[in-house]
Amino acid sequence: MLELGDKLELTADQRARVQGLFDSMKAEAVPLGEKLIAQEAELEQQFAQKLSTPASLSSATAAIGETQGALRHAHLKYHLATLGILSAEQTQRYAALRGYQEQQQHQQHHK
Repeated sequence: MLELGDKLELTADQRARVQGLFDSMKAEAVPLGEKLIAQEAELEQQFAQKLSTPASLSSATAAIGETQGALRHAHLKYHLATLGILSAEQTQRYAALRGYQEQQQHQQHHK
């Protein structure tokens, strides 16, 4: 959203609020991303060393799935909060700039 700030005509206050949310999202998401990378590496290592069992595989993939979900949630909750900063017109413009409206129209044609 910050990259589209000029096209969205964000005010200085909106830019500051969006930047604050971005910083918070990054602070939450980066450790989760690092955790996910470490979990994936450990799973790969288990397979490489032939240490995987059905139980360890189940446990590892469940943990990876949980971390993936937490990472996705962290990103999307800030996205929702960011949209709350925009006016209705800015929200529509943002959707158009991101191609969301085209995706919705394409999906409606296939129903």
